[in-house]
Amino acid sequence: MGHIDTADNTRTLVLGLGKSGAFVARYCAERGDDVTLYGGLKSEPGELGRGLEQAGVRVVYGTEDVQGSYDLCVTSPGISEFSDFFRAAQACSAEIVSEPEFAWRESPERWVAITGTNGKTTTTTFTRDLLRGAGMRATAVGNIGYLCTEAVTKREDGEWFVAELSSFQLAVSRRLHPHVAVLLNVTPDHIAWHKTLENYAAAKEKIFANLTPDDLAVVAVGDDWCRAIADRLDARGLRLCRLSLEGDPGTPCAAFVRDGRLVVRLDGTEHELCGGDDLQIKGVHNVENALAAATVALAVGAPEADVAAGLVAFAPLEHRIEPCGELAGVRFVDDSKATNTDAVEKALTAFEPGSVVLLLGGHDKGTDLTSLAGAAARDCAAAVCYGDAGPRIAAALREHLGDSSERVYEAPHMAEALDRAIGIALPGQTVLLSPACSSFDEFSGFEERGRVFKDLVAERIREGR
Repeated sequence: MGHIDTADNTRTLVLGLGKSGAFVARYCAERGDDVTLYGGLKSEPGELGRGLEQAGVRVVYGTEDVQGSYDLCVTSPGISEFSDFFRAAQACSAEIVSEPEFAWRESPERWVAITGTNGKTTTTTFTRDLLRGAGMRATAVGNIGYLCTEAVTKREDGEWFVAELSSFQLAVSRRLHPHVAVLLNVTPDHIAWHKTLENYAAAKEKIFANLTPDDLAVVAVGDDWCRAIADRLDARGLRLCRLSLEGDPGTPCAAFVRDGRLVVRLDGTEHELCGGDDLQIKGVHNVENALAAATVALAVGAPEADVAAGLVAFAPLEHRIEPCGELAGVRFVDDSKATNTDAVEKALTAFEPGSVVLLLGGHDKGTDLTSLAGAAARDCAAAVCYGDAGPRIAAALREHLGDSSERVYEAPHMAEALDRAIGIALPGQTVLLSPACSSFDEFSGFEERGRVFKDLVAERIREGR
């Protein structure tokens, strides 16, 4: 394991008293750094802070007025680069980086990095599983929930890190240099944090900032932002794999579907892997995710036969188009992870048009609903809108449907929305929770929302109603 290239007794600043900040602060203190952690405005003394202080960390609570002079600042992903807190720390620090970049600097070999508005977690997990299926050591790290720095402390020889990276983490990267970097898509999200869609897209593009022609950039060219990014990478002379569901891009490195089968071409050598219908995960977007994962696995040395077998073996992840029961011929599917409109539109491609009763709602992000309303009108038998965002979504759907607005229903909370959907759905149809919103009006996160949904479904099945 290498170490960051600063002198002994490095003055290190850490922003944020959460899991990320606390682990990095303790890690740096244990290696001999002079560490100061600012918890932020809402932070206050507690067990976590006391433990850090006992480890030699100076912890500052209840303020974002950063003082002092530091060689390095490591910031937590919840702190926007446009916030006063970030800017105060930046003014006091020689450089400021995200936690994944800090971990990469500590142990920079054998990294794969994956980003995109949607599909990151599925593709990251898929890639890890393909590598493991090929007998390679691989661990999923980053935004997926396993802190990169913690993974560094337990890293084995020859192990690949498959890092899911958010726009927040990438925005504050400087020298991060994976061997393979993947961009799945760019659609509007997290604009409040990044201020503009342009800033958000630029953060995503930073995943490729330090790649050389010896590396591989994988870009799914299904949207305008990604096509423009791919063209810029081409202009840099990088080894670029264009991933397209529209057919063979005709480039030396490409990933596509031909005659219903997944094909990856690397440097002119083709690998025909499996049929799209052979995948357990459904939907056009999951064909894209599978192609991305297969491309990465082949690029880092996994044999074609193992990759093909792994594609067919991969099962749906929790809260991502996850089947969770059937009652009187009506199927139930948990897609709680769909926290933006684009994710919902992609989820609908996994089902026959007209077969879905869709549950939409939660905390209102204020997202434009025009495209979602069109997709729901085209693909759904009905929609039940609930929660804080429910009335606005219902209004958008009714405006789109006009005389067909009897297909739109409202309910106060998710439980009532489920019961309304059960009353509407016909045998052979699917009740799909794919909310297009975050969950914070009613739940702690999409995970809790999904678990509650599955518990409610199980209860209704037991009751036979």
